[in-house]
Amino acid sequence: MSEVRNSHIPEGLDGMRLDAAMAKMFGFSRNMSADIIEAGGVSLANRPATKSDRVQAGKPIRVEWSPKEPVRVVDTPVENLGIVFDDDDIVVIDKPAGVAAHPSVGWSGPTVLGALSAAGYQLSVLGAAERTGIVHRLDAGTSGLMVVAKSETAYTSLKRAFHDREVTKIYHAVVQGHPDPLAGTIDAPIGRHPKHQFKFAITSDGKPSVTHYETIEAFPAASLLEIVLETGRTHQIRVHMAAQRHPCVGDGMYGADPVLSERCGLTRQWLHALRLGFDHPTTGEAMEFQSEYPSDLLHALDVLRV
Repeated sequence: MSEVRNSHIPEGLDGMRLDAAMAKMFGFSRNMSADIIEAGGVSLANRPATKSDRVQAGKPIRVEWSPKEPVRVVDTPVENLGIVFDDDDIVVIDKPAGVAAHPSVGWSGPTVLGALSAAGYQLSVLGAAERTGIVHRLDAGTSGLMVVAKSETAYTSLKRAFHDREVTKIYHAVVQGHPDPLAGTIDAPIGRHPKHQFKFAITSDGKPSVTHYETIEAFPAASLLEIVLETGRTHQIRVHMAAQRHPCVGDGMYGADPVLSERCGLTRQWLHALRLGFDHPTTGEAMEFQSEYPSDLLHALDVLRV
């Protein structure tokens, strides 16, 4: 059964993008707001709306949607999920590509939460039902290190540490071409792509996003970069590098050359969460972990070096 809400845009939201205004007015997530708009469920001043529309104070808005079934964690073993560290408070994993951090609408593959649950891990109950224990995420197509909270104390502490930028996050990426300059900082806000539901882009009303990069090896057609993130936006490295016209090799979503991707044997972006450092949430001990490149990324390097 559909639900309907009729209202008027308040003064404080005048000029805001529609999907953001809906999140403020009705408590929807930005994802849910975008889904409702794309399904034709929103009208502004009695006209069909798009999510990039800007709202005007005092104008009527009508929203109609069908509540979705809740997303649930499904226990699914993942044989090559590496356990790097494990104690009463946290578990640090080495995530393979093809595994999402948690369940979401439109994802039917394995998840970190499902794999840990299948292996008998008891995680923090804090967070949304489908994301309990998750304090940060990696894209499904990105491999490497993640920390998951097992205790409530750890969840609260790590969420604060990530929010306050007290966590060291170092990635390696292979991008097309050669960045100029060879080392630098990309400081550009990231928000949802105005035309594609699952993509992100540099947008004027996006969230602050800062990426530091340095070239550590150059190949004829690509470069291996070390990347340090100050912020942790969804698809941040992929969006920032693509905006510089240097998309990650293999990243078809953000414009990678399919011929080069095929030559390297890649079916996902060349992006790996190499190092992760933080203070232990209960002992305060400084901890740092490092992950090796998986076989598909090593093979791509061999191809590019020829």
